[in-house]
Amino acid sequence: MEVNEKCDVFSFGVLCMEIIMGNHPRDLISWMHSPSSTPETSNLLLKDVIDQRLPLPVMPVVLEVVLIAKVAFACLNERPFSRPTMEDVYNKFVMPKSPLMRETLNTIVLGQLQNH
Repeated sequence: MEVNEKCDVFSFGVLCMEIIMGNHPRDLISWMHSPSSTPETSNLLLKDVIDQRLPLPVMPVVLEVVLIAKVAFACLNERPFSRPTMEDVYNKFVMPKSPLMRETLNTIVLGQLQNH
């Protein structure tokens, strides 16, 4: 493990998921990086990962939650060289956004977020 800017990006991804989930995502990250449980994690619904103490978000907030989750998963990529730079992360948040999804929060699975 080498300490560089990609470590900061990974930490940012952890922070984003911690905010979405309401607790540290250590189990989710372990599952994501474990080859034996990848299908298990990929089929988890995003709505089941979101902090259950809060009401489910509604449009247009759902679009923002999905965007944050997509960015977080990109930052949590197991391969550091595949993670975005913080400049890329910044640009994803400030650039005009096109529609991110057609599905509802009830149908979005984590695998959809990891592959984008």
